Amino acid sequence: MENFTDFGFKKVKLGEKAGLVKDVFDKVASKYDIMNDLMSSGLHRLWKDKMVEEINIKRGQEYKFLDVAGGTGDVSFRIAKKCDKLGAKAHIEVSDINQEMLDVGKKRAVDNNLFANLEFKWADGEKLPHEANQFDFYTIAFGIRNFTNIDKGLSEAHRVLKGGGKFVCLEFSKVNNEILAKLYDLYSFNVIPKIGKLVADDEESYRYLAESIKKFPDPEKFKTMIETAGFKNVSYQTLTFGTVAIHIATKD
Repeated sequence: MENFTDFGFKKVKLGEKAGLVKDVFDKVASKYDIMNDLMSSGLHRLWKDKMVEEINIKRGQEYKFLDVAGGTGDVSFRIAKKCDKLGAKAHIEVSDINQEMLDVGKKRAVDNNLFANLEFKWADGEKLPHEANQFDFYTIAFGIRNFTNIDKGLSEAHRVLKGGGKFVCLEFSKVNNEILAKLYDLYSFNVIPKIGKLVADDEESYRYLAESIKKFPDPEKFKTMIETAGFKNVSYQTLTFGTVAIHIATKD
């Protein structure tokens, strides 16, 4: 099965996954943020706040950020506000393989008067169009599990970061309580697709998203993958009984 990869619980040809993922996010882009609120009862906002707490910036300094799979701008907006509050100068590139998501993010940036320091660009996280050693921070939230080849994505993250640059990843993880894990699976595979049908008129896309969460490596295995990509000082913390994990690493 070397020429195949996971698309949720299905096996698809390697060359097909990116297009299938694009189709999913084309369909859900306009309802993506409201669905995040409904699916997580608003917890995704707290998780992203905690993620951005890990971005250690200093007053008056200048930084370059690459927010991969950042389409609708949720993480980038938080970074921009944090930099503004601390008087740091930031250039934030919001990158996504899905133009529909980027279009939603651009509109939100204008509506929130946050466009000045943000640049929205289409890019494939596994083949980033940047020279090496360009960014101080690489962030990705709820995106890396959709990569066809996660190892390639991690290698690209390492390549484009400057020496001493920081990798910060927020992703769904493994619920660490047996009873809660069973309840979480029931919710993920029975309730979330139905919410998707009611709100976004798309049950199958949200079934895929639930399946992709289940297939993603546990935090220890993902930590090892990050180390294999060349990162140092790799650590992680889990939130909400292990529902999500924040992985942090640096490039020497």
